[in-house]
Formats: sequence, C-alpha cells, structure tokens
Amino acid sequence: MSRKLGDLYGHAFVTGASVGLGREFAEMLLKENVRVWGTARDTSRLTDLASRFPATFTPVVLDLHSPSSAVAAYQRAANSVGGSFDLLINNAGYGVFGGFEEMDFDLWQKQIDAMIGATLRLTHAALPGMRSRGRGCIVNVSSLAAEFPLPYMSGYNVVKAGLSAFSESLIIETRGTDLKVIDFRPGDFRTTFNDSMITPSAATTNPAARAAWRGLEAHRHASPLAVNAAHDLRATLFRRKSGIVRSGSFFQARIAPLLSALIPASLRRWITAQYFGL
Repeated sequence: MSRKLGDLYGHAFVTGASVGLGREFAEMLLKENVRVWGTARDTSRLTDLASRFPATFTPVVLDLHSPSSAVAAYQRAANSVGGSFDLLINNAGYGVFGGFEEMDFDLWQKQIDAMIGATLRLTHAALPGMRSRGRGCIVNVSSLAAEFPLPYMSGYNVVKAGLSAFSESLIIETRGTDLKVIDFRPGDFRTTFNDSMITPSAATTNPAARAAWRGLEAHRHASPLAVNAAHDLRATLFRRKSGIVRSGSFFQARIAPLLSALIPASLRRWITAQYFGL
C-alpha cells in the first residue's frame, strides 16, 4: 500500500483555499487523507470542496484584513483538534499592480499589513501548540518574487521577501526540534491570480506599466498548471525537512536562480527588464 501524507499529518489549516494554489494545496491534501480546515473570506467559494469531501474538509471564514478575528478563527479550529494543527500553510494573499509613487499609500500599506502582519500573527498563534506537542510544520508560501522582484508590484515584492526572511528566522529558531519550516517559493502558474489584481487607474496610463502588465499576462498563460505546485509541495512535505523550495517552470525555478548567483546585479536587472518587455 502506498504511503499517504495523512500518515504524517493528520490535520492541516490552509489559508486562501478557495482559488489558485491554495485550492490545489487543499485538494491535494484531502486526496492524501489529511483533514483540512480551509479558509476564505466568503465560505460560499468553498462549497465545492465541502460537498466533495464532507467528512474531511471544514470551511473557515478568515480575512487577513482583520488580524484579531483571523487569529480567533484559527484558535477555534485548533481547539477542535486538540489545540494544534500538524500543518499550517500560510497561502492567502493578493496582488496590487501599479507604480509605487502613483499609488495611494494607504492601499499599499493595507497589503503589507494583511499579507505580512496577519500571516505572522497566525504563525505566532500556531507555534506554541506545535511546540508543546513536539512536532508540526509551517509552510509560508512566498514567491520567486522574493529573489526576482516583479515590476510595478512593490508591495507584493516586499511581502514575499519579508515572508522568506521570516521563514529563515524560524528555521534557525526551530533548529534541532521536530518543528519544520518551509519557505515555498512558486513562480508563475496558470491561475486566476492576475484576474483579481487590484490596479489603480494611474497604472493604466503609464506606458511602462502597461508593458509590464502584458509581460505578466504572457508569462502566466505560458506557465505550468497550478497542480504542479501541489505536486512539488507534496514531495516537500514527505521529506519533512526545513528549507527553501522553488516551484515553477524549469527556467524560473532552476536556471534563473543559478544565473542570478553567477552574474552581476546590474546584468540581472537588465535581463529582468527584457523579460517583462520594459
């Protein structure tokens, strides 16, 4: 009989489980016999998972823009499984596209507060329970944008670089224990992420921003299916080791990081500009 992730992780809490990578992660875990508590701001977007996996999927209302209620939602769910989840996947987030100087700063700050502040609060709530049980795994879904910042997405870049730095901090702090921390860095995948991007009107009048947007869309449509990211995460979870995991096309996840380590930063920036048609 083949081994399932459910043999290692009895229950998981997955934020942003209604669409995109989060949806693929939740579905993969459910098929691996893991009980999943999946979140969305509107749980009606989770009805399909709930109907297909009625015994093992629990929808949870969670909004990163309300950190205290998000933590309360996590704690209620954790209490239902004895106080701690085996696996926490911090995946929820969104994009804001536009030049930094043209953007309303409150909109920029709101993204930072939600995607870093609330995510760190959830992790802070999860760690004591995992520590007391002597085991647990935290997956912070960062992005290759932490290494290769996306043009006209400064807030997103800051968030993802911050999550990667946070993961590295936790990896050091949990060294020598059975608590595992994974910095999962996906590249472009064929999801609806861009469709829900917040785009201030000023971005549509900037020729360079329009070119960058065309580049983002072209790369998205040529990218791997999101299920491939779930396959990579599955293999990672089986390894039960802390560290960085890059996921995406062979060029983005393998070749680009190697080239970046070997070439001057000025050349890397030039290549990035060409890659996005700037």
